[in-house]
Amino acid sequence: MILSGKKILKHMGKEIIIEPFDEKKMNPNSYNLSLHNELLVYDTPVLDMKTPNPATLITIPPEGLTLEPGRLYLGRTKEFTKTECFVPMLEGRSSIGRLGMCIHATAGFGDVGFAGYWTLEIFVVQPLIIYPDVEVCQVYYHTIDGEYAPYCSGKYQNNQGIQPSLLYKDFEAKKEG
Repeated sequence: MILSGKKILKHMGKEIIIEPFDEKKMNPNSYNLSLHNELLVYDTPVLDMKTPNPATLITIPPEGLTLEPGRLYLGRTKEFTKTECFVPMLEGRSSIGRLGMCIHATAGFGDVGFAGYWTLEIFVVQPLIIYPDVEVCQVYYHTIDGEYAPYCSGKYQNNQGIQPSLLYKDFEAKKEG
């Protein structure tokens, strides 16, 4: 079951942490998250799953930055979130989607116990000027049924910035095992 906005507020500061928090960003059953002012772009046209891929950090200036189709931009939320007892989920806002901007390719599903900034896998269908601090996505929460082991030590737990793919670590672990 999805938590209502009122239920999210009831758990805020306890099982649900959003920092910074602004009650004006609360929706009937979600909370809007904002785009940080940095993006990460891969430096090579061909990416390799088995190796770290070089990337460049770029700043989104206050006057905006034009995103181009056919390119993946990794961003992150301005807000840090932490969740206990609930499954966090991320979706783009409809106003953003109507401009042809997607904020995640596949990683909209969070884990119980996740703590960190959400990495956004951004792509656009036509050139689009973006700005920092815009509310681009929304987090919502599902209840979980049954016993669970909380996510606590994954590759992306307690991240501090934009996280490129760390899939290569899975290949390294298989070699060692």
